[in-house]
Amino acid sequence: MLGKSDLWSRLKTDLPSGIVVYFVALPLCLAIAQVSTGHSELLFSGIIAGVIGGIVVGALSGSQLGVSGPAAGLVVIVSDGINKLGLKPDGSIDFMYGFQGLVLAVALAGILQLIAGYLKAGIIGNYFPSAVIRGMLAAIGITIILKEIPHALGYDKDFMGDESFSQTDGHNTFSEIYYAFKYNSTGAILIAIISISLLIFLERKPFKNLKIFKFAPAALFVVLIGIFINYLFNSSVNIPALEGEHLVQLPIANNLNEFLGFFKFPDLGRLSDPNIYAIALTIAVVASVETLLSLEATDKIDPQRRVASGNRELKAQGIGNIISGLIGGLPITQVIVRSSANINAGANSKLSTIIHGIILLLSAMLIPRFINLIPLASLSAILILVGYKLAKVSLFKEMYKLGWTQLVPFLVTIIAILATNLLKGIGIGMLVAFLAIIRESYRNTFQSINIDHDPGEALRMELSDMVTFINKGVLLTTFNNLPQNTHLIIDGSKSKYIDHDVLEVIHEFRMHQAKLKSIRVELINIPEMKAVPSGH
Repeated sequence: MLGKSDLWSRLKTDLPSGIVVYFVALPLCLAIAQVSTGHSELLFSGIIAGVIGGIVVGALSGSQLGVSGPAAGLVVIVSDGINKLGLKPDGSIDFMYGFQGLVLAVALAGILQLIAGYLKAGIIGNYFPSAVIRGMLAAIGITIILKEIPHALGYDKDFMGDESFSQTDGHNTFSEIYYAFKYNSTGAILIAIISISLLIFLERKPFKNLKIFKFAPAALFVVLIGIFINYLFNSSVNIPALEGEHLVQLPIANNLNEFLGFFKFPDLGRLSDPNIYAIALTIAVVASVETLLSLEATDKIDPQRRVASGNRELKAQGIGNIISGLIGGLPITQVIVRSSANINAGANSKLSTIIHGIILLLSAMLIPRFINLIPLASLSAILILVGYKLAKVSLFKEMYKLGWTQLVPFLVTIIAILATNLLKGIGIGMLVAFLAIIRESYRNTFQSINIDHDPGEALRMELSDMVTFINKGVLLTTFNNLPQNTHLIIDGSKSKYIDHDVLEVIHEFRMHQAKLKSIRVELINIPEMKAVPSGH
């Protein structure tokens, strides 16, 4: 139970960071809902997911700084799921019928995640290589910057938060930037430049230490100034004002009944539909992988280096998705963009995540018309600074110093994510990291021995601590290159594990090839090979 002084201390850091995360999450929730569902009347499904991700998952999660909500990585799954589930028995397609099936699948996916948490499947997160995680962070930072440049220039055809190279508007990351420069908006450019300049200026020490910024972050001032500048465009400046798709478009309810109408409920009568379960399984797997990746990355950039339980996180995500699905929300994952924004804003505990969820709910209920005055150019400025902090030059220098075995998977992960999307890029990075491990294991089979030794001097081969089938090749090559009349000592004293394949190579060489070349083989702490059943 927190005392008043503890709560006050946390509020001083977590309230401003919660506000920053809110400004990052708001456009992403709306944009992901728009592109996932394809219908503006379902925009609120993204807000529901953001609120549940903030308040419910934030409260239940063991991650102090992770932020959950709807994720761009699930856009295609959700969109395809709605289309597939929208096919009615009579052959007609009804998108609302499809959405009711989709949110049922979301709730079922949550149940699967909850079960996975109790089965301790969260341990999977411990096996992501550090180089790949750091590559993911850098790639997301670069992606954010590249994807937000068009929004900063006033070209808002692609949705905010898109992570894929190939976009839903038919362009790719680079062609979008080209068209953004070609069809730019003077008003958006001015707002973006002023916003970025203010964010950099207000983060300097003389201003950062002012009391006003303890509770009101620089991002809040940037948003308010963006609204004010756009108002000037409307009234006294000869520059076209930003409107429509260039502003936040939060659904507006004129009364309580209209607000409650934003909540769509699942069709429980479709529990016998096998397509529901197939989509639920897909959502559960992808959402869980993204969550565990984000959890691992968040732990790495947590200033206090706190480590959260992957099993507890799966349980929290599961409960969040059950609730989100039952009240018409999109699927939820922990999201690294929001989590990193939370950390960079100075968050200290999960209170920041919960606060952002509360603000999302209250703003949607009470001040949607004011929120809809916010230019996307202002929000893109905030995201560009988040991206820069994820992909600092110092990170690349640090990875270079660690050597090629770390640098190569790191760089490959970055390039793969930029060229495809998050999950595909991570998969490619994992493959390269695995190949690097195999290469190092192959090279470090044993301590090197000198073939050109003095006559009569014994050659000593000290096996490494883990010798597997990967090491067979280098052992065979070494044995074949040994000169005649050699005394070879093979020492397995340091080995914790020697694979059967390796034992077979060693004993075969000792019993047969060595005798042909008059090589005397002495074994130290090398186990006898277990007998293989005849016929195998």
